[in-house]
Formats: sequence, C-alpha cells, structure tokens
Amino acid sequence: MPVIPTILEGAAHSTSNPTVELPLADSDFTLDASGVAGFFGGDVAVSAMATVHVYRGRRWLGWYNTPGSYEIGKRYGILANSRVWDGIFPGANVEPAELFGLNNLKGPTYRGAKSGSVIDQTGHIAALFVDECKDHKPKEIDGRQSAPVGVTVVKLNPVEKEMYPTLLRTYSGILALLPILVSVGACVGCALVADWITFVMILYGIFTSGIACFVIGSGKLKYTHPEPAPGAPSGDGILTASNGEIIVLKGAEADVNAVTRGQFCLSFYGEPKYSMIGWAGLLLTVQFVAQLLLIPQGTLFGQILFIGSLAVSWMYNSYLSSLDSMLIQRKILMDSILRHPRMRKYSLGTRTTMAVFVMLILEPVEPLKFLNELIPNDTLVWRVFKQAVVDRMQSKEGFGFDAEVDAVILGKDLNDQEKELLLTLFKDAESGYEGWLQHSASFHSEAEKKSV
Repeated sequence: MPVIPTILEGAAHSTSNPTVELPLADSDFTLDASGVAGFFGGDVAVSAMATVHVYRGRRWLGWYNTPGSYEIGKRYGILANSRVWDGIFPGANVEPAELFGLNNLKGPTYRGAKSGSVIDQTGHIAALFVDECKDHKPKEIDGRQSAPVGVTVVKLNPVEKEMYPTLLRTYSGILALLPILVSVGACVGCALVADWITFVMILYGIFTSGIACFVIGSGKLKYTHPEPAPGAPSGDGILTASNGEIIVLKGAEADVNAVTRGQFCLSFYGEPKYSMIGWAGLLLTVQFVAQLLLIPQGTLFGQILFIGSLAVSWMYNSYLSSLDSMLIQRKILMDSILRHPRMRKYSLGTRTTMAVFVMLILEPVEPLKFLNELIPNDTLVWRVFKQAVVDRMQSKEGFGFDAEVDAVILGKDLNDQEKELLLTLFKDAESGYEGWLQHSASFHSEAEKKSV
C-alpha cells in the first residue's frame, strides 16, 4: 500500500483525543471532491473582488473561506508582469483600472463651441457622466412636440488635476462578519472533532482569501485629467449621447477636461511588475488544488462544515456582486470629484428647438458650422432657416420671424410648401428662445441665492 495515502487516512480519521464525539462517525458516505470544488462557481467571487477599490475598508474584510479561489487567482494574476508570472497566469497584461472595470467604458462624441475641438470618442468618466444626466427628470419646454430631445445644461466646478477620491461607506463591512464568523466557527468545529486536515484547509482558505483581498485591495483609486494649454479658450461644448440626448458643458477648459478626458487609475506598490498580486494569485491556486485533493480525506462532518463555510461566503459574495458597480462609480464621481455641479435638464419638443436652445446657451465662435453639426439637413429651406437663426443671434434683435420676409432678404424664392415648412421651423426656434430665457432666469436666480 502506498505510504502517503496511508498517512493521510490515519491523520484524517485520527480521533484519539477528540474534544467531542465525532458526529456521523459510523457513516460510510463521503462527499465527492470534484463536487466540493465545482459546486459553487467563481464568477460571483471575481465580481465581489472587483468592489474592493470603491468601498472604504473593504480590503480588510476578506478573511473568510471563499469559493472560486482558482477563478480569482486566474483572473487577477495576469496583472503580475514578468516571464515567470506570465507562464503561471497566461493572458494579455492589462492596466489594473481596466481589469477592475474602472476604465473600460467608451463615452460619446464631444464638440467644443469655443475651441472648435472634437473628440470622436471620450472615455469612462464621460460615459458615467452621461448616464448620470440620463437619470435626471427633465422640465418640459412649451412648443411643438414631434421627437422630444433631452438637454442637460451643466455648470462645472473647478476640479483638481490629480486626486484620491473619497470612497463610499456601506453596510458590507458589518455583513462581512457573517462569513468571517462562520469560517472561524467551521475551523473550531473541525478542531473539536480532531479533523485536522479539514481544519487546516479551512484555515488556509481564510488566510489566502484575506491576503488576496488585502493585496489586491491595496491599490489606491486615483483620478486624473490633463491640464489645458495656457491661454486655452473656454471649454464650453456638448456631449451627444447614444440616445440622442445632449449634455451642454459650461466651464473653463480644465473643468470640461475633467469630464471629457478624465480617467480613473489604480496605484499599486511595486508597479509595473505587480509581483505581490502574482504571489496572492499563486496562493489562491494552491488553495484550490490542496482543497481538491485533501478535503475528501477529512471526516464527513468536517466536509459538511467546509461546504457550509463556502455556502455562507458565496451568499456574501453574491451580495457584493449584486451591487451596481457603475452606479457606485457615478456616486464617487459626482460627490467627491465633480462636487455636485449645477445641472438643469429640459425636454424640447423637436430637434430644431433643441438646436436653437443649445446655440443660445453656448454662443459658439462659428455659429453656422456648429448649427450644421447639430442639424445636418442641407436643403434650401434648412439653409434659409439656419442663416436666419445665425443672423438673429449676431444681431441680438430677438427671435421674431417672418418666413416670407426672411426668404426675400436672403434672396431665396420659396414655393408655398417651403414657406410653410420654414414658418414651422421658425416657430420651433421661438420655442427654443423662450426655453433659453426660462433657463437663464433660473440659473441666475440660483446663483444669486448661493452668493447670499
């Protein structure tokens, strides 16, 4: 008979001096090792670990026997950057912020009204900001209703170039006591019946999970955005969301950069090699292999305690993974970084009304070009309309229109149908003008209240 199995069998069933009588000692049933290892999936454990950088104190609360140790090690071990670690954890090396879902969203197009700059695709911060604006309830502007468009006007606050935002406090710290106490209790139960193999395996699971959570969670969440060139014009411009909504950004170039060019990153000790994360991943992998081999050598009572600790830990991990990571990041962005900028959202009945409203707020340097980007229509009627709007903005004479008079002034000979359409567009423009007056009055009154 082989020596090692004999030793393991003797150690597993050694009840020479148990503190209490071993439950189920006469049972011939044993739990299948592959079932123990694969019953609980590792997806929720990986997702739960991804929350470690957005909750205050979360990295100190991983001391429980968690399922999915192999998945966690495989997922985050690829951060370790060397030939040895690349061999143990194969896969493309990625930035930590991207791996943890802190810098992987694609934002909408940005167009500057003063600078003329265009960013075809902004980043993660802009995507979060747009989602925040979508959730605001709009105020409806009177006028024709065909295809309403949401417009959110935002006056940005000054934002630091680099900062470590304040993380959120939640009840997850209190809830973490449940899997911790259950895992420790399972260890004590195994010790009482002298099932030392299962005792060591649960204790090793607590140790490796705690170390991994601490090491992976030691990365500091950092926010940064580039500084504009000296003398740069105002950063006023628009973000165009995928659903057609418009977000008007008002502020200095640096303030707008905070949204359009800002990003999250994670700062770890020992970067860019991240060797500590590699060692943590290796410990998790060893845990998986050891438990797969040794748990079947324990007693049935110990195996039940082992699975019980995994079950409670799985429930806690499921709670963490159920939390909306994007919503958490949005709260950090709005509360700690942008510091609650002034926001007003409006619903304008047509895209024409929206375009005039946005033009009046931004007063772009090249109004006709900017209006063409908002409304790409290029027929004769639309050209007459756009030129009339630009003329009204430049002359500051208000927005009273007469379709026939404007057409004559511009030297365009329109038929009756075209005049009717032009008159409709002018009425939309007047609605946009009235909406702009309401918005200006609201913003000015709010500014006066804050100054008092």
